Order: sequence, then structure tokens, then C-alpha cells
Amino acid sequence: MAHTITAKTPGVFYRKPSPDAEPYVADGATVAEGDVIGLIEVMKTFREVKADAAGTVATWHVADEDEVSIGQELVELDT
Repeated sequence: MAHTITAKTPGVFYRKPSPDAEPYVADGATVAEGDVIGLIEVMKTFREVKADAAGTVATWHVADEDEVSIGQELVELDT
């Protein structure tokens, strides 16, 4: 079964906490509900994007530093 995590706010999506860091979640990694999977930045304010379900990362729908809108699909999990 699949579950898609969507953006709750518009802004720029970051998969990493800083440019030199590893991504919060690697492709194919398992996440628990509440795990941070990325950040969305709006006007220098960063908001954590948390998994709202547990599962394994199947497909990223956005790349690091992509602009996103509310409701846009970020990542699909196999649950």
C-alpha cells in the first residue's frame, strides 16, 4: 500500500539540513511516523516536514531545492 506525504506550506523544499550534510532520509530508507524527512523554507523561516505515516521511501516527487506549493506531493512511501 502507498502513502504520499504532501507539503503543508509553500516554499523551497530541502532534503538536507545544510548544503554539506547528508539527506534526512535516503532513497529506500524506512521512516517512522514523526521522522523529519526535509525542510520547507519560506522567507528565511524553516519548517520541518515530518512523515505522517511509517513506511519505506519509494519515490521522491521533488528534488532538493525545488519550489513547492501547498498540497504538492513530496514523497511516496510503501506502507
